[in-house]
Amino acid sequence: MQKPPIHKSFLNAFRGVFMMIKTERNFQVELFIFFINLFFIFYFRLNNTDAALVFIVSFAVLSAEIFNTAVEKICDIIQPDFDKRIGFIKDIAAGAVVLTAIAAVTVGILVYWKYVFS
Repeated sequence: MQKPPIHKSFLNAFRGVFMMIKTERNFQVELFIFFINLFFIFYFRLNNTDAALVFIVSFAVLSAEIFNTAVEKICDIIQPDFDKRIGFIKDIAAGAVVLTAIAAVTVGILVYWKYVFS
């Protein structure tokens, strides 16, 4: 099978992101929080390092959510009926999102603390 041209690969990737925006509530919430952080970056005039940290953890959470959704969709195709083993796999994938979100909140507190309370 021949690889598609690079522009089609990017279009496919962005289509995946737009499908997440349209269909996944958790992704929508996380994207909303990202936009709040974007506002805070400009409002508090974060320095480049702090802004980069906020961007990195924000995109890490969004990426983790995409991977979690992909794992869940694959599991649903493999085993549409309830299966404890599939539930365990889904819980592990969701756990990765939770850990990433905890890291993001921690970074947010550490970064914004000096801007809010100084």
